[in-house]
Amino acid sequence: MKNNNDPILKISSLIAFGFAVTGVAFLTLKNNIFSVNPIGIFIQICMVGLMIWARITFGARSFHPSANTTKGRLITNGPYRYLRHPIYAAIIYFVWAGVLSQPNNLAIAAAFCTSIGLIIRMIIEENFLMKTYSEYKAYSERTVRLIPFLF
Repeated sequence: MKNNNDPILKISSLIAFGFAVTGVAFLTLKNNIFSVNPIGIFIQICMVGLMIWARITFGARSFHPSANTTKGRLITNGPYRYLRHPIYAAIIYFVWAGVLSQPNNLAIAAAFCTSIGLIIRMIIEENFLMKTYSEYKAYSERTVRLIPFLF
């Protein structure tokens, strides 16, 4: 495993993580995190399932507030077969399902804050993954980042 200690990227990752956490915390405090309509509730239940599936597939590796890679092989099975970042995707979809069921300007801004923070983390994380795993480039070319068929 190569060393991924670029301090600028690690600090940027922490700031992006802070944006995401701030957005989720705001939505939680303002009671905008959970959907109030059946479609949104269904999406949120599916996203909890996706997050659990991804966490189980990822295994006992720890989470790092800065987007550095963990020891072990590149995970490309389970939900990682379809999305490069299923946990981040689940959070973003969960947040938007809640916000769009009861939209207001502050909630939409918080959802954007969460989404932008997590997208920045994805990009930084991919930089580290590309340096760590020689097979990551091929994996990233065949697997979408967040939105099937688009991104």
